[in-house]
Amino acid sequence: MSDLPPMTSIKRWFVTTNHKDVGVLYLATALFFLLFGGVLALVFRAHLWEAGGTGLLSGNEFNQAVSTHGLLMVFWFLSPFAAGFANYFVPLQIGADDLAFPRMNALSYWFYLFSGILIAISFFQQGSFAGGWTMYAPLNVPTYTPAMEATTGGNATVLALLLFVFSITIGTVNFLVTIHRSRAEGLGLWNMPMFTWSWLLTVWMMLFAFAALLAALLLLSIDRIFLTQYFATDQGSGLLWAHLFWFFGHPEVYIVFFPALGIMFETFQTFTGRRLVGRKWVIIAMVLVAVQSFLVWMHHMFLTTINLEITTLFMATTIGISLPFDLMVFALIYTMVKGRVRFTTPFLFSLGALVLFILGGITGVFLGAVVLDYEFRGTYWVVAHFHYVMVSGVTALIAGLYYWWPKITGKMYSETLGKLNFAVYFIGFNLLYFPMFLAWETPRRVFNYGEGMQIYHQMATVGAFVLGSSFLIMFFTLAKSWVSGPDAPDNPWEFSRTAEWAIPSPPPLENWDGRPSYASGRLEFVDDSAAATDGGVATGHAETTTESAHEDVHADHASIWPLGIGLGTFVFFLGLTGITPYTVSFATERGLEGVGTGAETSILYPALIAAGLAILAVTLFKFGVEEFNAPEMPVAERWPFEGVGNTKMGVWVFLASDVVVFGAAIGAFIFMRIHTGWSEWTTVPFASWPGLLNTYILLTSSFTVILALVFAERQNKKGLLTAMGATLLLGLAFMSVKAYEYSVKFSHGDYWWNGIEYSIYFVTTGLHALHVILGLLVAVFMIYRIISVDAYLEDHRPVEFFGLYWHFVDIVWVFLFPLFYLM
Repeated sequence: MSDLPPMTSIKRWFVTTNHKDVGVLYLATALFFLLFGGVLALVFRAHLWEAGGTGLLSGNEFNQAVSTHGLLMVFWFLSPFAAGFANYFVPLQIGADDLAFPRMNALSYWFYLFSGILIAISFFQQGSFAGGWTMYAPLNVPTYTPAMEATTGGNATVLALLLFVFSITIGTVNFLVTIHRSRAEGLGLWNMPMFTWSWLLTVWMMLFAFAALLAALLLLSIDRIFLTQYFATDQGSGLLWAHLFWFFGHPEVYIVFFPALGIMFETFQTFTGRRLVGRKWVIIAMVLVAVQSFLVWMHHMFLTTINLEITTLFMATTIGISLPFDLMVFALIYTMVKGRVRFTTPFLFSLGALVLFILGGITGVFLGAVVLDYEFRGTYWVVAHFHYVMVSGVTALIAGLYYWWPKITGKMYSETLGKLNFAVYFIGFNLLYFPMFLAWETPRRVFNYGEGMQIYHQMATVGAFVLGSSFLIMFFTLAKSWVSGPDAPDNPWEFSRTAEWAIPSPPPLENWDGRPSYASGRLEFVDDSAAATDGGVATGHAETTTESAHEDVHADHASIWPLGIGLGTFVFFLGLTGITPYTVSFATERGLEGVGTGAETSILYPALIAAGLAILAVTLFKFGVEEFNAPEMPVAERWPFEGVGNTKMGVWVFLASDVVVFGAAIGAFIFMRIHTGWSEWTTVPFASWPGLLNTYILLTSSFTVILALVFAERQNKKGLLTAMGATLLLGLAFMSVKAYEYSVKFSHGDYWWNGIEYSIYFVTTGLHALHVILGLLVAVFMIYRIISVDAYLEDHRPVEFFGLYWHFVDIVWVFLFPLFYLM
């Protein structure tokens, strides 16, 4: 399926892989989750109208509303809304035809949508998660939910987050490959538009931060569903969750804010009529923040048992990370002072975002000081500061919506309504959040408060409804524009300077009539068809190849299989949400004391698991065999990755993320072993010989993968088939030894719930085994393709890419073997 239906067809939105369509889907879906989370906020703010806790909600209902509101806003609205702009405009700003992997881009969206549906369903599964959006241990494990029946909705929330992180990971790899390898000729990294720069740094942070969150969520979901002991108080450690979560959580603040900052840079330049002051230094400051963001996570843990020296170090890094932001703020202010400001709707929202962020940043420095943090931690001061930072980012994203609305829709909106929207928004924002500073003695996430704080909470509740009404004005303004607004010119802003304004509004499907080029120092569109050559010529960092051949290659824009894979994964995860009672029954039959089933087991959830796996099997196979053309740009800036193809770079970037996942799992083992006492740790494997044997097996399989690549390069089908078959057999031998090892442990009554040592052994080696299984499934598919269509003889690169993954799995085992079998 390569032909894309018209935009008026519903079918188009189920099959599209075009980056602009996917961007629109992200924007529309994120706005829905904004409404979802916003309604929850209005409900619990109404509950807090009076002191004493006699409001609309029970304690558990209040906790569910607050927790889900936080999760929806941080995960399902803020980052995806920015991703919508990035999907639409980053390829246009850098002169690309599309993202590097269009089908994976569509898959990223469908994972995002289905993850949101899963968290919505959790409310209908005896209640959603109620332990706060940070999911602090031990409130994140079933032992501390009101009843065992409530674990299903909690499981759904955790698994929804897991599916959301899958979406983020796929999108991150896609953008990194695209920005580094698909920039128009002459467009160096330093000269990229500021929004693209902000998004590049955002996805680099996402790559590693969300990998840490993925590891934390994997451990948490296994704790909840299979009763392991990572975060239970009797065996595991709540401090472990805090380290894993905040290693993700603090970079997430900048992941959320950087795209908003990029929009502020773009709109300030456009509506002041001058280039951003200190542009080079602003980029350097952003790079510094991106790196430093991973070095400050422990300031969220000042009240734990970390010693004074570590506390002082992290206080210094926390205050230090504010300094680059000072430079960015002054750059924006000087740009405004030295330019001629045009107070349009986008600029008003950007200016408002700057004002709000300054106040949020200053109040955040208070929390960076240990002494003040002891006083403010866990109070509404943190709530107010957090929202002044995060929702100032929302303010800038709304500026982006107004700024790019004419380009996306081809319609102009009413400036009068837009400015009214800003006025109501800005008043509502401050009326909602500023009183929280005054009510700072109120404990956060508590459904009642003292009478002395009532006036501040009532002001905040009024502000919440005013802020909510501003979004109704926004939706009305944009709907009126969509239905009856005047047609927008290609460039409605006099001083806009990025490439998206050089093409029609809305842009055509293929983006460009000619090839975008900055070789002359400014944007031009080059027609290479008359000057096509027979060979390739390298010029600087740009590669020039025959253009006539490129024009004969039709780029596809439609595939139904990303939707199918998303649906199958959703059904599978929905089935997993209700498996806990089966696990409890299985465990109690085998001697786990003190745990009752607590819920009736139902055949529904195992049936959903089976159905999800069946859908995945079919759709993944169809995805693999589908003929889908996404040609690389023949002429592009690729520094510093000139010699690496798109897919190869994508594999390397994905593996870099996977390093963090395994690093977190191994780090959890080291942390818990030190926490328990290194010499007191129980060694789980009954013998070292299975681990040693599996080491030899995997190392041998790496050799057979290399042989497969050699045979593919020589176009030797028989040799390629033999080498791939040997790799498959060696992988099966590895799994057989692992199955024997597990069976011996089970026969001795050693299960993963017996203690933290057993949990870590089974989960870490099981995570590696899951990677082996996935590799074996790919090997089976590749063998099928070799037999059926003589695949990989003309193009051996897929064999090389499979080898990279397989070697990575082998290297991980080389680390696991001594940790679990020799120490």
